[in-house]
Formats: sequence, structure tokens, C-alpha cells
Amino acid sequence: MKIKILNYPSKEADKYLQKIINRIEKIPQKIETEVIKIGKKIKKEGDKALIEYTYKFDGVLFESNEIKVKNEEIEKAYKEISSELLSSIKLAIEKIKKFHSQNLPQSWFIEENKEIILGQMIRPIERVGLYIPGGKGGETPLISTVLMTAIPAKIAGVEKIVMVSPPRKDKSLHPALLVAANEARVNEIYKVGGPWSIFGLAYGTETLPKVDIICGPGNIYVTTAKKLVSSFVGIDILAGPSEVLIIADETVDPEFITWDLLAQAEHDPMSLVLLITTSKKVAIEVKKLIPLALKKGFRSEIAKTSILKRGGIIIVKDIETAFFIANLVAPEHLEIMIKNPLEYLPLVKNAGAVFLGEYTPEAMGDYMAGPNHVLPTMGFAKFCSSLSTEKFLKKINFIKYSSQALKNEANKVIILAETENLPSHAEAIRIRLKKS
Repeated sequence: MKIKILNYPSKEADKYLQKIINRIEKIPQKIETEVIKIGKKIKKEGDKALIEYTYKFDGVLFESNEIKVKNEEIEKAYKEISSELLSSIKLAIEKIKKFHSQNLPQSWFIEENKEIILGQMIRPIERVGLYIPGGKGGETPLISTVLMTAIPAKIAGVEKIVMVSPPRKDKSLHPALLVAANEARVNEIYKVGGPWSIFGLAYGTETLPKVDIICGPGNIYVTTAKKLVSSFVGIDILAGPSEVLIIADETVDPEFITWDLLAQAEHDPMSLVLLITTSKKVAIEVKKLIPLALKKGFRSEIAKTSILKRGGIIIVKDIETAFFIANLVAPEHLEIMIKNPLEYLPLVKNAGAVFLGEYTPEAMGDYMAGPNHVLPTMGFAKFCSSLSTEKFLKKINFIKYSSQALKNEANKVIILAETENLPSHAEAIRIRLKKS
């Protein structure tokens, strides 16, 4: 198995990095055309089309009244999971709540000489839709995604949270998924997935309610649907394959690095996994350990494809160079496995989330630490942030002028309006001067 070890700077390293830096995932026209057809059919036929696509692609035939999860299904789910899993879900919720409650903006106002009042009201979005993938046959419940999307929305004050997820063959959702959704205070749950569920949430059907924003990851078809509806409903972000970039020195256990690389590689055949190290010894050891780890069979075909297509190991002369490259790549996850990692945190300019020290694997951020794991990929960390409570809030500015305040600034506004050739704007000021 060939795993790239490149020395930086070199032509080969530059070529590899250039490809990684410009890694925007383009949606094939064929897929977009297919998804557009699905959207048109959902808009026209509603539940009928939802049922048809669920049968065609998931092999499950519903009646309209079976799509929505009933209370008794949730009650049954609690009996089907272990007490240890429930305890883990509750602890994760507690920590996610604690973190996301810290960055909740507040309404404010300022008063200028008692003549002008300016301010901003913070209001929650009213209806939120969550898309939660189910994996093959609905048997891979992304519990963590339910928590990471629903909890910030609830903290923001969203009144109605609606969740959709593809059904299993027996017309159910995984019990762990139902319990997580209930514990996170999701209001309504529907057994429907794929791009047709995205259009259902965007347009509304006889069963699915129309929402104002849709959040949650999905495959390229789901991502395409989110892109297509983003002109009239909000979305969180257009996500690409998962990414991790690890900066390591000679002090780190190579096995830690190996499994953290594979933890991202197992997500998707196009995942980006990159090690940048100052240690040739670490680079060689990780290269040796990866094939051995893959033999354990943990989603090894997916991980192997990812490593061969986009994986890499780069040796640099110093830590500063490693951070220079990391900022160019702007990875979704940045792990800093070096001695005294906090000292180097100020060097980070572009990353979705940062994991400091060899005992902070990215997996802790996925499930338990508290910060959100819905993060920008494809280099979007240069201008995007993680999902937070602010995504579910609107900022509404307000202005109040007294008669005297209007007189004080009127001539300046008239000059600006007339310069822009907008005479009615100017006249709207003049008429008030005449009548005040």
C-alpha cells in the first residue's frame, strides 16, 4: 500500500498541496438534474412523491399516516437501548448545552442625546428542520448529529424542531436515534430521508411541515437538494467529505496519530487525512502502522480508498512551517499533537475546530466535549464557522429619530440621496422638515 511521504518544500509536495488547497467539490450536472426532478415532483405531489421515493430508494412502503413517529414508538425505543447508552447521551447533552449557552447574543440598544435610539433585537427562527443520515439501511444512527443540531436550536429559543431520517426496512428508526431526539427535545420526527425529505421540509407536504432553515449532513444528493432550496430557506452549510490535518512532533505516540487519521478516513472514500510532522521517524512509523491498522477491518475499504486518494504525510523543517501549511489548507479538524500545544494556538488562523495535545482526539469533539461538530470543510474555514446558537437566531435592527434629530441630519441625508439620484428619498426628508 503506497502512502505518500513528501518533504516540504519540494515540487512534489507543492503539487499535492495545491490540489488539496483547491479541493472544492463540484456537483456533477447529472446528479443536479436528477435532484431537480425530485424537487419538482415533491412540490407538485407532496406526500405521494415522498412515499414513492422512499419505496423506490429505501425499499420501505408507507401510508401517509405512518411517516410521522408516534409517541409509543419513542416509549418503546427507551426499552430497547442500554442504560449505559442513555447515560452517555444525557452526559453529552449536558456538556453540549453548557458550551453552547456561552455564546448566546443578547438584544441591545444605545441612546444618542435622548434624540436617537438605535438597537438590535435578537429573535429565534421559528421552525427548524434537521436532516439526520441513517447509514446503510438506517442502521448507523448518527446520535451525535441529532444532539449537535437540536441542542443549539433549543438554546436559541426555536419553538418547533422537526427531524427527518431514512427508515429501516421494518418502517422504524433506530431506537438510539429516537431516544437522542427526544432527550434533545425535538418536537416532531419523520421516517423519511434522501433529497426528497429536504424538498419536503422546504416546500411542506400534507404530512411534513414547512421549515425556515434546514441543518444536518448528508450524501451528495442531499447536499445538492440543500443547495437547490437555499434560495428560499436557510441552510447550515454545504459540506464536503470529512477532513483532519494533524501537526505532530517527535514527542507523540505514532499509534495515536494512526488511529486519528483512520477515524476520519472511515467516514468517506474522499475524506482528507493529512499528517504534517517535523519528525522523519514519526512519519515512517505512521506509514508502517496504517496498513497494519487497516487489517483489523474497521471500515477498512472506505479508509483505504480515502488514504490512497487524498491521504498524505509531509515532513517539514519546523513547527512554524507546519502551521503555515495548515492555514493554507484550512481543515475541518486540526489536531495539534506537539509539546506545549497551547503556546502555538495563536498561530492558527483557519480551522473548523482545534484539538490540543495527544490526549484530545477528534472523536472527543464528535461526541462529548461540547463544541459543535458541524464544521466547515473544503477550505471554507477561511470564512465560515462551526454551527452555533447564532445560526438559529435573527438580528433585527431598529431605529428611532425625534423631530429635532431628523432636522440635525436632514441636509446631509438629502445630499447623499440626490447624489445617488434617488429624489424620492430626499423628498421623504424634506416633507418632514416642512411639516415639523
